[in-house]
Amino acid sequence: MTQVASKPVTPREATAVCNVYFSNPKPATLLREGQTKKGDVFSVARIAGIMAAKRTPDLVPLCHPGIGITGVEVDVRLVGQHKAEEKGVEENSGHGSMHITATVGCLGRTGVEMEAMTATMGAALTVYDMLKAVDKGMVIGSVRLLEKKGGKSGHWVREKEVDEMS
Repeated sequence: MTQVASKPVTPREATAVCNVYFSNPKPATLLREGQTKKGDVFSVARIAGIMAAKRTPDLVPLCHPGIGITGVEVDVRLVGQHKAEEKGVEENSGHGSMHITATVGCLGRTGVEMEAMTATMGAALTVYDMLKAVDKGMVIGSVRLLEKKGGKSGHWVREKEVDEMS
């Protein structure tokens, strides 16, 4: 772990995204109709993402423990079969996908980028778990940091979106 004791405590924030791409049309249909067997995928995945952010130091060996997270927001939504135009949303599976965005904030000496990315992955794994009975071919991908604020390096924003699935 890097030494951060000499760094000042400042507000910090990070936003990350990822996608769960469907390999067949069944998951999107079930989600639209609210007919998934394991319950409300959106709410359960959102809570899983929040829990994952809080447990990041248990999962990432050199991540700083004890970051005072001041907030975690996780958005989980279904994206259709067309190219989405919103920042950070991509769709290139012919059967739709779930788009997950996580924003984590803290007052601390180190950033929360890992917490934001861990939140998206926790939510994505939950989506996979809840839908695997109807789509074992789902792909979790395009995990990336979109933005970070605070600290010595200041404000950083991803300039160009990656397109991992093409």
